[in-house]
Amino acid sequence: MVIDAHAHVTAPESLYAYKANILAHRGAHGRGSAGATDDDIVKALNAPVFGGSSHLEQLKEAGTDMQIVSPRPYQMMHSENPRLVAWFTEETNNIIERQVKLFPQTFRGVCGLPQGPGVSPKAIVPYLEQCIKERGFVGCLLNPDPGEASGVETPPLGDRFWYPLYEKMVELDIPGHIHSAGCRSERLTYSLHFINEESIGVVSLLNSAVFTDFPTLKIVVSHGGGAIPYQYARFEASAIRRGLERFSDRMRRLYYDTVLYSKDALELLFKTVGADHCLFGTERPGVGTVKDPKTGRWLDDTRHLIESMECLTAADKRMIFEDNARKVFKVGPERRASD
Repeated sequence: MVIDAHAHVTAPESLYAYKANILAHRGAHGRGSAGATDDDIVKALNAPVFGGSSHLEQLKEAGTDMQIVSPRPYQMMHSENPRLVAWFTEETNNIIERQVKLFPQTFRGVCGLPQGPGVSPKAIVPYLEQCIKERGFVGCLLNPDPGEASGVETPPLGDRFWYPLYEKMVELDIPGHIHSAGCRSERLTYSLHFINEESIGVVSLLNSAVFTDFPTLKIVVSHGGGAIPYQYARFEASAIRRGLERFSDRMRRLYYDTVLYSKDALELLFKTVGADHCLFGTERPGVGTVKDPKTGRWLDDTRHLIESMECLTAADKRMIFEDNARKVFKVGPERRASD
């Protein structure tokens, strides 16, 4: 089966109207709710999106059997008032939880966390535990920069600041999926911010004691690891010069999704970190859902790219499409009889 390990929720418009409302009144009118019904959730999943067919139809078109969905990160406003962030995060997770219950064979949920530049990871541990133990989520998003490039900085992921969250993730045996949220900088877009923060996160984690202190910690890095799998030799040189373990070997302590959209980039990722540390992901429908006029194919329909790669064995492809997601997120029904 094909498991897409990186996708985001297609929610009813009422969720984003709710966000606009609480931002407008700054909490003065109370929490309220998005008010989305199950019918609204089903309708959103069956409406055309991103210039293509519906979310559910796009999964069928791409041959995806299961998709792991999380909040749309650029919407999460982590640099806002912590109370508003918590409200919106909870409303978003509520919709994801209900979507999974409505389509239990199709979706699994990764929860957003009410992060903020002034919020200690220790403070969000109880909410994470509730999401996993009581609500069936299989992982959490991890934003390395809750300040959203506003100039209010948070310690890097290799810092002990994050240890309470890592300790709970290990206890619950769930992965954290590195994915920053919005971006308040005037110098870069949120898409470029994602790549920058993933790159910083990879280097910080691998140059720290995190995996010595938490050897079973599971971290997935979005968008093929940011820039690092393609720039790793800069850090390899430093490690060799200092007589340390090779940086390229340390890279295999992390997992990486395949949200890259080009064959050359995907092949380099597999060559650098190994197929056993890559999880198929498309973010479909999303930023890559556009038809390439050169090929006539959807840019984020990358399954055919991976299937065509002669550098991968059948076992490699099975790990990328299914086995790694099962291991990291502990998801998936029993394999089909034809598998």
